[in-house]
Amino acid sequence: MMYSDILKYLGLTVILLMLQFLVLNNINFMGYVNPYIYILIILLLPYRITRWMLLIVGFALGFAVDYFSNTLGLHTTASLVLAYFRPVILNRWSFKSVQDIRGVPDVSNTSLEWFVVYALIAVLIHHFTLFVLEVFTFKHFWLTLVRIILSTAVSTFFIVIIELLRAPNKMSR
Repeated sequence: MMYSDILKYLGLTVILLMLQFLVLNNINFMGYVNPYIYILIILLLPYRITRWMLLIVGFALGFAVDYFSNTLGLHTTASLVLAYFRPVILNRWSFKSVQDIRGVPDVSNTSLEWFVVYALIAVLIHHFTLFVLEVFTFKHFWLTLVRIILSTAVSTFFIVIIELLRAPNKMSR
């Protein structure tokens, strides 16, 4: 990664974390929907990033959210699980343009439809881990399942909107 790419990712990380802490952490629709957009950073890292670097980024993001949300490692664990499985998702469903040396799995290198499916799968993995660890019992199975589904849908919606706003010229594809 080049220095300018690192600065771009750091800037996006700061913006997403501030949006998460100041706005989205205060949204809780009847206890069911908790949108988490900070994982977009993990999704947008280059295709060829090393797994250890991906895990470090996942740990740092999750730790930052845990620290400011008082969630004692839940986001760290969920982000690490997502970072671990991200290469599997990309290898299974990626385009050749994403797999080149500088490819980034975003709308400009793929398509909107592909990005929505990619984001949906990744967010589902993250939210499943997060909410199952949060409850840590099968006593509230259906409630947890509803929270996973609704939060995944809302988070994926926000992530796709942010990706489209991040690169408005990509809508013409």
